[in-house]
Amino acid sequence: MRLINFNSMDLQDQLKNLFPNHKAIPEEAIPEVEHDPSYSEQAKQLYIQKEPMICKFEKRKGKATTIIEGYEGSDDDFKVLAKEIKTKLSVGGTFKDASIIIQGDYRDKIMEILKMKGFKVKRVGG
Repeated sequence: MRLINFNSMDLQDQLKNLFPNHKAIPEEAIPEVEHDPSYSEQAKQLYIQKEPMICKFEKRKGKATTIIEGYEGSDDDFKVLAKEIKTKLSVGGTFKDASIIIQGDYRDKIMEILKMKGFKVKRVGG
């Protein structure tokens, strides 16, 4: 068994040791993939509104929920925002009847996320 010290080798040497039959393709031969910049811009821009969004706390069936209402843009944009909030907080939730329902009391964190995105937020309830 032969021991190889990978720390002193560059990436190409490591690849040659791991895959001796592999033939490297020169970088000039790799085609560049074109990205549509307008698509990524559209996906990240959300409608900024005049009235503040309402972030309130309720207990439903004995469980704490945070409800976000008052978005004036399209439902598709609001769904994207709901998914982003759920992902950042690692919590469950849903989009229903033009409001986002998040499991648990996360008003402060949600308000901070929305303010960073440029929304005005109003806290309602205890």
